[in-house]
Formats: sequence, structure tokens, C-alpha cells
Amino acid sequence: MKTPEFLKEGDKVAIVCPASYIKGNIDIALKIFSDWGLQVEVGTSVTTRFHQFAGTDEVRRQDLQAALDDPEIKAVFAARGGYGTVRIIDQLDFRKFKRHPKWIVGFSDITVLHAHLHHQIGICSIHGQMPKSFDDSTKEALTSLKCALFGHDMDVRYTQYTFPNRSGEGSGQLIGGNLAILHSMLASPSDGLYDNKILFIEDVGEQHYNIDRMLWTLKRANKLARLNGLIVGSFTSLKDSRPSFGQRFEEIIMDKVVEYDFPVCFDFPAGHIDNNHSLIFGKEITLKINQERTWLRYS
Repeated sequence: MKTPEFLKEGDKVAIVCPASYIKGNIDIALKIFSDWGLQVEVGTSVTTRFHQFAGTDEVRRQDLQAALDDPEIKAVFAARGGYGTVRIIDQLDFRKFKRHPKWIVGFSDITVLHAHLHHQIGICSIHGQMPKSFDDSTKEALTSLKCALFGHDMDVRYTQYTFPNRSGEGSGQLIGGNLAILHSMLASPSDGLYDNKILFIEDVGEQHYNIDRMLWTLKRANKLARLNGLIVGSFTSLKDSRPSFGQRFEEIIMDKVVEYDFPVCFDFPAGHIDNNHSLIFGKEITLKINQERTWLRYS
């Protein structure tokens, strides 16, 4: 798996919108990027709207393609998620990008790009805060994003749990993202093997029964049996049915992996939360878990 060059002061980065349109502005993000010493090029899709999308499929495709192709741009940020990246992924040309790889940054709907880069192109990418989410982000989450981009220490240690972990240690490439998006990509060109990898999942606004269904689908597709570890990030704004589904989301997850022996941690600080710490997908990591502490260490 190839790692793009880390950023340095004076580098140029691009902000584009491959999915939903932006409400408001990204002024705070622009100020932070400037403070980091970066030059920012804002794509036309950031200020365009077509129904729920940031412009038509072609506008969004062209904008992202231009950023992928430009050798002077060292990182491409999705301004926000929402929905829409899957509509353009198969029309993107990654030939120039492979010659001049750069960091792709985002989460949620941008899981489509992360998975495609990992399984089809062989380039690492960053699951982390997007410019529209800078407004509400914690300082720690933005620091982790800067560390990921500039090549500083990315190890994560935390000790606060709301649900028991499954202790153990495992190593492998870090993959994953939004559970609903991973589920939607099964058997597509962006899908790939999960064997011997560390899987990260998170989600927002889902019904408990739908989390159960998506995980059963992954399990039946043989995505879970040969993992080397499972990292469960935030599952926020969840909805229960009437009558109740009868399980917490953590219990729903553990039921699907109970017969396996890889380590499982909950409450990882990443996902649709203000404290969304960055993760480098495609990098080799070691995950050490016990009932008191989780430690994610990059090789």
C-alpha cells in the first residue's frame, strides 16, 4: 500500500464537494488551513447546488477529477459528506493520481473513495474531519488531522468505555468507514477482501434493526470471520423501533462476532462526533485491547 507524501508548509490543497451541497460556509476551515501554512484551492462544487447535491454529477466529477489530476495539489478534502460519491466513482480516472498520489480526506459518504483507493488503487487515505465539520470540531480532532497530514505521531490511547471490550492484540491494514456505505458497496468494484485486516466502523441516524441487518449481510458475505481486529467508533443519533429491537448497538455488533477471537474495542473517538480523530486507512497498525485501555499503534 503506497503512502502519499506528507504535507509541508506552503503546499497547495484542494476542497471539493463530491456528494451533498454545503449549507453555510467553510470560513473556519480556510482560516485553519492558512494557519497550518497551506494554500487552498476551492473547487466550483463547494458553492454549487443541484437538488440535494453539490452540483450535477458531472460538475462534481469534473471538480474532483481536476483535483486528482493536478500534480501541485498535495491533498484533496471533501468539504462534507451526505450522499453522492457513489454516483461518480466509476467515472473517475485515477491514472494521473497513481503517478502523483495525494491525500484524500473525509468520512461518512467519502467511505466510497476510501474503499476504492484501498482495494483498486493501493493508496492510503485519511478518514478525518471535513471542512464543514471544522466549526464544531474539538481541538484534539483537528490536531489529529494535522498530524496525519504532516506525518506526526498518530497513535491513539484511550481508557473510557461504556461497553466491555474483547481483549486481545491484532495487526493488519486498517480499513473501513461508515457501516451503511460499506454495506452498499458489497460486490461492487470498490469492494475487496477484509481478511487479516483491522476493520473500523461507525454510523449515524440508523435504526437498530438496520444495523443488525447490515452486519448480518457483512457476516454472510464472509467479511467478518477472518478479521484481525474490529474498532467500533461512534454510532450516534440512533433510532429504535416500536416495539423495541431489544439490544444496544454494541450488543448487536458483538452478536455477529461472538464466535471469533479477534480483539474488539468500543467507544473509539472517530465518526460523526465533534471529537472525530483521524485514521489512516491502508496503513499497517497494531491494536492492543484490554478492559482498561485501547491502544492503536501505527507501524
